Amino acid sequence: MRIVVQRCSKAELHIDGELRSSIGLGLVVLVGIEDRDTGEDVCYLAKKIAALRVFDDEEGVMNRSVVEVGGDILLVSQFTLMASTKKGNRPSYIKASRPEVAVPLYEALGREVEGLLSRAISYGVFGADMQVGLVNDGPVTIIMDSHDREF
Repeated sequence: MRIVVQRCSKAELHIDGELRSSIGLGLVVLVGIEDRDTGEDVCYLAKKIAALRVFDDEEGVMNRSVVEVGGDILLVSQFTLMASTKKGNRPSYIKASRPEVAVPLYEALGREVEGLLSRAISYGVFGADMQVGLVNDGPVTIIMDSHDREF
């Protein structure tokens, strides 16, 4: 499972021109899922998302988590994170899981994060053509892969 975490001051997600989700200060988390992902990957990344210290403390040092600042989370599925560009110029998405595998893991990640935050988060719509707009605060962008924990 691969995620891209972006610290934001605000974010919105639209589908067919309609606002579906919006958050204030918090994290936009893009999620790519592959067939080898399991519940262990979900738990590992959920804990990382909740505990990631990317928000400033009173001294301006990134030392606080989304939990500590009371921030929001927008979780968005993005199969293109699993792209392989090793051959040619057209990305291959063969590693990306089909919906019957990916949807349950995506939903499990959301539930796990909600449990760690003790409140609901916002979601994209799996498989939809979404337009995500955000103000990346910093900018701060972190990439994590549950199978490459040194990433």
